[in-house]
Formats: sequence, C-alpha cells, structure tokens
Amino acid sequence: MGSRLQDVLAAKARLWGGWIVGPTVIGPEEYAAAGYDYVGFDVQHGYLTDADVALMLRRLEYVPIATVVRLPDASPAPIGRVLDAGADGVVIAMVESAADAAAAVAATRYAPGGVRSFGPLRASMGADPAALQARASVFAMIETTRGLAAVDEICGVDGLTGIYVGPADLALSMGHRPAEAFTRRDVLDVILQVQRAAAQAGLVSGIHAATGAAGHAMAQNGFGMITLASESQALRRGAAAHLAEALGEEAGDDR
Repeated sequence: MGSRLQDVLAAKARLWGGWIVGPTVIGPEEYAAAGYDYVGFDVQHGYLTDADVALMLRRLEYVPIATVVRLPDASPAPIGRVLDAGADGVVIAMVESAADAAAAVAATRYAPGGVRSFGPLRASMGADPAALQARASVFAMIETTRGLAAVDEICGVDGLTGIYVGPADLALSMGHRPAEAFTRRDVLDVILQVQRAAAQAGLVSGIHAATGAAGHAMAQNGFGMITLASESQALRRGAAAHLAEALGEEAGDDR
C-alpha cells in the first residue's frame, strides 16, 4: 500500500503545500479544498504534540490531501508514532551529516534494516511491516552551514525521499536575518546549491517558501515540493484583506 504523498509525487512534477502550527481540524480541509497537494504538521516549532497530529490525521483519512510531519530530530519513538498514526512522511529538522540522515531513515524502518518499533494504530493501514515501512517518506532538512557542507554526502544516504531546505535557519547560520533568506544573493546561491545536489541524486527537492511569491521563484528554480503559508499566515492575510475591503467600501460610502 502506497501513500497519498507517494501517489502525488509520482503524478506531478511540482507539489504545493500548506503548513499547520496549531491543533485545527479546519486548516487541512481548507488547504485540500483550495487545491494544495499536501499539508505539513509542525511538531518542531508549532503548538502541536504528536497526539494532536494523530487526531488530525485520523480526521483526514477521507480528505484528499497528503501529509507530512516535521519533527525536531531523528528520535525513533516520535517518528514511529506519527507514522503509526497515518502520516505519509516525516521531515527531520537540522540534519547536518550523513549519519543524521541515516538515523532518520532507520527510524522509519523495522528490523533488521532499522530501529522502528512495530505498533500500527490505524486499522485501515493494515499490519504488514513491509507495506507500512514502504509507504513512509523521509525528508532531511538542510538549514545550517554544517548541513550545507555535507549536502552531497547526505543526498547519498539510501532510503531518503528528498531534501527539504529551511531558508530562515540557513540564513541565520550564514550570519543574516531570517527575513533575508530570499533576498540575499549569497543565501539564494546556497539554496540553489542544495536543489542541484538533490536533483543530481534523484531526490525530491523541497523548501519552506512561506509566501506565494517566494514559492513561485523557487518553482522557477527547480524545486518540486514547495510549502507556502501556514494556517496562521493564511488567516492573517485573508482577515486583513477582508478588513481592507470593508474599510474601503465604508470610505466610499462616506464620499
């Protein structure tokens, strides 16, 4: 049994994603209705536990959108829990070496090829270990200068699905402000270096773009999996647009 993420990766050259940072049942469904290909749940920076994620994944069983979960490191237990709950894949933060990437892959694989403990939670996913581990996609985040220096070795790790760039932390590690990630030429150069390394290794190249404009630019530069706004950013933008529209109409009524 494959996953929705694997299906859409096979069907499309470019995927667009939304991001979830808080416990919500509305956000993922709205992203699906808007035509997004996947949604990411942020257990690293968001206000989410893996228990929150498990509940939201259960609600999304019949919603046509793929799912990934970002975790702060390659600890096997949290990775196993979100995969057991039905996540299509994991995005592992702060990968800085081939050993880090190999640990992430191992956490999604059962013995003898990995260290994942067997404990499926979703009856609809079955209980075949080979099928369960085959559906788990693994992305290694490159977001530091140490990770950048090891990107070719990281891309060579067997079992990785893709590389996922974290531009804000990458800019910080280079001595710049996070907001400069897509405006400084030196940061853009290394972002594109990571994309080329992933492409040469036959891996999916992903990035956290955070805005539609940045997402468009990264698509033009070859990235295949591009995360746009979080649900909080999308709500803020939509709320501001509604208010501006209302205030504009109100001003017009006064004339």
